[in-house]
Amino acid sequence: MRISAAQRTQNENRIRAAIDRLLRGEIPPGGRCDIKTLASEAAVDRTAFYGIRPYSHLRTEFERRLQALQDAGEIPDPREAQISRLKAENTKLQERLAKSEQTIDELTDFRSQALARLAAQHEEIVRLREIAAGPSRVSHLPAPRTTVIGSCS
Repeated sequence: MRISAAQRTQNENRIRAAIDRLLRGEIPPGGRCDIKTLASEAAVDRTAFYGIRPYSHLRTEFERRLQALQDAGEIPDPREAQISRLKAENTKLQERLAKSEQTIDELTDFRSQALARLAAQHEEIVRLREIAAGPSRVSHLPAPRTTVIGSCS
């Protein structure tokens, strides 16, 4: 079915208005910032946006403007913005978890080394005490006598 030039202009105006609403973040419930929702909002068949169909230039314009917003850091679709935020948060948490695991491994190794050193030092102390307490081949000399010189009795 062919449409008149007036109907086509009217459809293009509805599509442009829908593009502006979607890019401002006015996403209908259950919709997204995509061609399917654009077609639904403009009351136009979605296939009219593809190939050599009459509104393919508007699809290209919509995708270009959407990409420009995304490149600028703005995401008009709140659900997509939430997904992006959650992905970034997930990545940050994974990095934090990996760092924590590395720190735990390092501290566990340090603890093991410290315990091994303490055990070796304890064994050395015990060995030295046994040597000190055992029979000694050292003989002690008697204490020197003190004589008083020049005493008159």
